[in-house]
Amino acid sequence: MDPSNNSLFTSLKDGILLCKMINLSQPETIDERAINTTKLTPFTISENINLALNSASAIGCTVVNIGAQDLKEGKPHLVLGLLWQIIKAGLFADIEISKNEALITLLKDGETLEELMKLSPEELLLRWVNYHLTNAQWPNITNFSRDIKDSKAYFHLLREIAPKNDVFIDFSGFDDPNDLKRANCMLNQADKLGCRQFVTPSDVVSGNPKLNLAFVANLFNMYPALNKANGNDFLNQIEGETNEERTFRNWMNSLGVNPYVNHMYSDLSDALVIFQLYDRTRVPVDWGRVNKPPFSALGGRMRKIENCNYAVELGKNKARFSLVGICGNDLNEGNRTLTLALVWQLMRRYTLNVLSDLGEGAKIDDRTIIKWVNETLRDASKTTFITSFKDKAISTSLPVLDLIDAIAPKAVKAEMVKRENLSNTDKMDNAKYAISIARKIGARIYALPEDLVEVKPKMVMTVFACLMGRGLNKLK
Repeated sequence: MDPSNNSLFTSLKDGILLCKMINLSQPETIDERAINTTKLTPFTISENINLALNSASAIGCTVVNIGAQDLKEGKPHLVLGLLWQIIKAGLFADIEISKNEALITLLKDGETLEELMKLSPEELLLRWVNYHLTNAQWPNITNFSRDIKDSKAYFHLLREIAPKNDVFIDFSGFDDPNDLKRANCMLNQADKLGCRQFVTPSDVVSGNPKLNLAFVANLFNMYPALNKANGNDFLNQIEGETNEERTFRNWMNSLGVNPYVNHMYSDLSDALVIFQLYDRTRVPVDWGRVNKPPFSALGGRMRKIENCNYAVELGKNKARFSLVGICGNDLNEGNRTLTLALVWQLMRRYTLNVLSDLGEGAKIDDRTIIKWVNETLRDASKTTFITSFKDKAISTSLPVLDLIDAIAPKAVKAEMVKRENLSNTDKMDNAKYAISIARKIGARIYALPEDLVEVKPKMVMTVFACLMGRGLNKLK
């Protein structure tokens, strides 16, 4: 690709590179057996782009206003916006304490681990840079735009993180009176670490916040230079994100909620994201009753709890959710079980709304979906069927694959599917293939392959519901 012309946009038109980028960012999101790579036609190109868009959505990218045609036409602002989200997801994947306990080194005096864990990846990166600048006895920065334009903070950061015995960071360009020349000297030093990615000298001098953030994230991922031993006392306090939590978080982010949800519980503690989810699931919110940020240190917590009380009230009275024993304080304090109960019901409602729209307002429930699945399988002369969303047969993914074949004949390549004497590896291979093919035919699925193999009824329900939506949509 030539950066001086439009080849970036033309190279992405067939969807293949986008799929590869998503897997580079979040490995194994897409089963590459599902990508059309030869004898491309307008139809198979659309399939690739659907696969890319639905997979991007599943890793938390907002793709609400992007369609296959936009990418085929190479609309710059939409393509660049999507690419940035995919790159950012990969760069930030390990900038999280549960995945990198060395970040505990960044705790400040008097700060709790819980407070540190609430920081976004951007805030953690800023904290990381300042940790090293403090060690270098250089003034701290407050942003990745204005404060780094002279490159001097970068020089000190590079010297602090470089392996002392292997790489010498040369400061000879540090005092150059020309900002561009100084930035170029700094990037030559970054090149010694193999980290001259994302920025040019002019990007540094102009203070481009996205590109500088990506540059810093890459430096962190390559050379964090933090002492892991400091975290030993806290390791038993760190709980990693479960698959279920990640799925819900990615679903919320894909809908474009603001602020972006980095940490499920702390980021829902003021209920503002929950109100946006109510909006998107057609539960009317009286925004006049909602307390907006900023929340002061003095009365802020009470105003957040008022929001959370209203969120629970809406769930009980307007959405008719089952929220027995849940109060606003549970949401504010981040009670895992009770928060998940509310979020699951929001996701379920969102999914059923899509189905209801396609069914012209007909009420849809679990039995309706199961009945439709079995009738569709039978009508296509398939021998598979399901008795419930807990049916052990689902662990093979064969009912899912057969249903996809019934909805979109030729989408599933029979030679890719294992049907006899399935090992656990075979089941996982089937599940990965099923999820990717479902996304490829246009079903926006958030579930993970593990959800099928382990037969997680909630997530299994969303898979069949999304496929039913795709099947009903075909009839329109």
